Amino acid sequence: MRVIRFLCAILAFCAFGMNVSAHEVRPSIADLSSDAENLTLSVTLNAEAILSGADLTSVEDTDALAESDQIDAMRALPADELSALISENAGALASAIQIQSPEGPVSLGLTDTTITPEADQSLPRDTVLEFQGSLPDGTDTVTVTWPAEWGMLVLRQQGVEEPFTGYLSGGEASDPIMLAGGGELSGWSSFLTYIPVGFDHIVPMGLDHILFVLGLFFLTSRLGPLLWQISAFTLAHTVTLALGALGLVNIPGYIVEPLIAASIVFVALENIFSNGMSKWRPVVVFLFGLLHGLGFASVLGEFGLPQGQFIPALLGFNVGVEVGQLFVIACAFLIVWIALRVDALEMTERTGQVFYGVLTLIFIVMAFLMKGTGFEAYVVLPAPAFFLPLAFLSALCILSATNVDKLEAYRNYVAIPASCFIALVGAYWFVERVFL
Repeated sequence: MRVIRFLCAILAFCAFGMNVSAHEVRPSIADLSSDAENLTLSVTLNAEAILSGADLTSVEDTDALAESDQIDAMRALPADELSALISENAGALASAIQIQSPEGPVSLGLTDTTITPEADQSLPRDTVLEFQGSLPDGTDTVTVTWPAEWGMLVLRQQGVEEPFTGYLSGGEASDPIMLAGGGELSGWSSFLTYIPVGFDHIVPMGLDHILFVLGLFFLTSRLGPLLWQISAFTLAHTVTLALGALGLVNIPGYIVEPLIAASIVFVALENIFSNGMSKWRPVVVFLFGLLHGLGFASVLGEFGLPQGQFIPALLGFNVGVEVGQLFVIACAFLIVWIALRVDALEMTERTGQVFYGVLTLIFIVMAFLMKGTGFEAYVVLPAPAFFLPLAFLSALCILSATNVDKLEAYRNYVAIPASCFIALVGAYWFVERVFL
């Protein structure tokens, strides 16, 4: 009976995970060029989401937005109708992007629209908007401020030597860009700049990578097996991230993404049916790490790395990914630490029950208090979908502490149910990415 209640709870929480994986939000990409008189900004973006007025800050999927239905309706429009809608809003779109020179602002106007046809409406459709503006006399540098609600931007300078490359969050202004070139980041600056980019693609944007890492975490409470798995995973995705970023390996996303979902299911199921780390688990994790590295490489491939500082930027991105993974593991460990201590008889059953009872209540209250408060601007999930699984994990820890007198209470009451949840979400993503 207790197992049935576990599975019902898992299925209920799995429904939250299913809401976050259909219409991907990618960074916008802007190419900046200029001559003596004019500046041109060619921007590839998600026009439907921007026209809807949605806030794309830290959002991975448009299904998580209140404007989701409106975005889907525009996604279904033929290219000429979407282009007409963009023309109606051309003034607002142009004025939202602020370009400033020491001699004064640069006023932009929309000069061209190109819409990439996409037969599958579940995939984002790229729109390229070309803006032009006259440069004030004597302008040699400009700064670009990206609209706060438009999400992330990769800004690339074209047509000059040592071009500027920057990664801007919504509302952030670029450093001064020298129009004649020479503003390329140094090796150290490139390294530091791309660390938060890598971190961001784990926390909060990389939900599938987060679930995979948690799958590694819930295999066993012993530190040694976790270190073996993380080491194998890190080595593998570092290899394919580098090969993919260099263009030496290129496997389409429609192949890689379902396999990443399958890898989540595999490690979670092995947690359930295997008591401890098998000899071949690090090998399997290594192979799956190769797939995840290709996923990271596809992210970099969308906006590229500064060619003059390719290696430092790549290393910075990879360090950010590792920091993100360790952050996920640290958070999971902090939540279950008391349960592990109770399971090892180093703390009392009562301590675990009180601690996790309070923690469960806090997470449930936060799930509803934070709903609709802008919390979604900082994570890729609605507040209930973020906090309720944490409440679920805390409730499992209560059961572990209550049943500490039984053999392997932590594994049976925490690790296995959590792995069931992870496997179900991964299985849904696999089906969605292959068939839906």
